[in-house]
Amino acid sequence: MRVSPLLLLFFTLPVLAANPKPAPKVDPKPEIARGPVQPQAQNAVHTLRQIPEACARLEGMFTGQADDPYTFTVVRISPQCQPRARFVDAAKAKPAENGWVLNDVIRVPNAACPSQQAVVHVWRKPVDKTAKLDGQGQQRIYLEESQQKAKAGQLDAVPMFAAQMQVEGKACAR
Repeated sequence: MRVSPLLLLFFTLPVLAANPKPAPKVDPKPEIARGPVQPQAQNAVHTLRQIPEACARLEGMFTGQADDPYTFTVVRISPQCQPRARFVDAAKAKPAENGWVLNDVIRVPNAACPSQQAVVHVWRKPVDKTAKLDGQGQQRIYLEESQQKAKAGQLDAVPMFAAQMQVEGKACAR
């Protein structure tokens, strides 16, 4: 039995329209527009970015090892620094899925292997800081109220940051 192409199109078009293919996932545009980063040498620790609100510095290093080509750590800037934001584990927070804002994308080329680069995504979760005003239109903070909230574990939310790292490109032969 031969089926007319026009008839086939007539029956398959509604099926395709009802089940469209999902659009490919596109990375959102980061808040910070960053130019290219200088290629980094192997076994040399380099600073990727500082986040003063969280008293944190992101550091990385190309290791030259095939199984773990890049290490990435979050380091506290200073013991005296008083953070106004928290840095959390991205694996637990899952920032790409939970309404976080893509803050920065840092691409670091490997100087010893130009086909390889480390890509660090920095995510930020803002906090609604709309001030509650009293009858006179002023924002009031009372010490005793704040101390009671702290003892009860009901502190106000603070902004959070998280970072994810992946290595892109193929490894070079040693």
